[in-house]
Amino acid sequence: MFTHKTGHEYALKQDETDALKSFRNQFHIPKDTHGNPLIYMTGNSLGLQPKQTKGYVNQELDDWANLGVEGHTTGKTPWLPYHEFLTEAMAKIVGAKPIEIVVMNTLTANLHFMMVSFYQPTKTRYKILIESDAFPSDKYAVESQLRHHGFDDKDGLILWQPRENEELLRYEDLERILEKEGDSIALILIGGVNYYTGQFFDLKRITSLGHQHGCKVGFDCAHAAGNTKLELHDSGADFAAWCSYKYLNSGPGSLAGCFVHERHAHNKDLNRFTGWWSHNKKTRFNMRDEFDQLPGAEGWQLSNPPILSMAAIKASLDLFETVGMEKLIAKSKKLTSYFEFLLNQLGEDTIRIITPTNPDERGCQLSIQVRNADKSLHDKLTEAGIISDWREPDVIRCAPTPFYNSFEDVYLLVEKLKSILNHNQLKA
Repeated sequence: MFTHKTGHEYALKQDETDALKSFRNQFHIPKDTHGNPLIYMTGNSLGLQPKQTKGYVNQELDDWANLGVEGHTTGKTPWLPYHEFLTEAMAKIVGAKPIEIVVMNTLTANLHFMMVSFYQPTKTRYKILIESDAFPSDKYAVESQLRHHGFDDKDGLILWQPRENEELLRYEDLERILEKEGDSIALILIGGVNYYTGQFFDLKRITSLGHQHGCKVGFDCAHAAGNTKLELHDSGADFAAWCSYKYLNSGPGSLAGCFVHERHAHNKDLNRFTGWWSHNKKTRFNMRDEFDQLPGAEGWQLSNPPILSMAAIKASLDLFETVGMEKLIAKSKKLTSYFEFLLNQLGEDTIRIITPTNPDERGCQLSIQVRNADKSLHDKLTEAGIISDWREPDVIRCAPTPFYNSFEDVYLLVEKLKSILNHNQLKA
């Protein structure tokens, strides 16, 4: 798909002609103790802060200081409907309709709220299927749901596993599981992009398979939202949830997003937890009315949201609105392809990339195994000014993020990795 060249000049040339190069300057890039910018490759863990975030948050602090409670209705960005200001932009990022989207709570909390509605086990159909190496929080959540409903959390959990000596999951194996046990599976919950391998799953295919066997299907899109071309509406998934602090750059522990498919928008018979923010907006403050549920994803809200967190989300979403996911993904594919190209120059006997080679089956993250390496290699990269991510037992995750990473970042990362490896070989 892309033809790349080695050498520093090539990287610099790519940066010169990069249509999105100016956006790097709209983010705070961490620096070392000497004031030199670090090479930050962990947008898959915590995205960098947009420079405009402080202004967005300060505006709400000013309105709070100057208006008090009146800020709910007369602030520059009134607090009462604040979550609505995020809906359309978030819907574009994840490929959904506005009625299907709400920003609320945090990721695992949202998964639990979704399972209240979409995990409805019976004596014969109660099992939950997840990927074998799902993010631990997802595994803990579904195990607790099984226990909550009175089932054994080992018997009730089905794992979609890679084959021996492989890391990536195969759809044929998922099909076999569903053919064998589909009648006993109530819910399929899969990560949109696997946190460890970086494999981006075919959400539409998984949903279709699950629905054919009568299963509800949901996705944890924490590593996919803002990173891949998510088409949640077209996937047909029943629900999805994602955090906003990774590729969506909203700050540590910030609020999460939630998707509920349009076909469930007006179904008031779905079991759910409710609160006053899921009540009809027109009568919400009448206080003594019986509950009147909002349609769409908004109908799963509980409480009025934390505005300061939403202001930080809005600061980032406004940048996404300016650029658009298509341009971001186009740069992402080229940047990650270049990263892959340079790593491959080090030789298969040194480097093994476990992330899919097909750009449509991954986001920007590459998960790297280095022969005979342990966490000390990651520590040396950190000392060399490379902020990457170590995951046990033996993977370094690097995510060149199109908003703020450059081709030179990628070049320098690989050069420093090469230098560390050469030094280690000389010592050996």
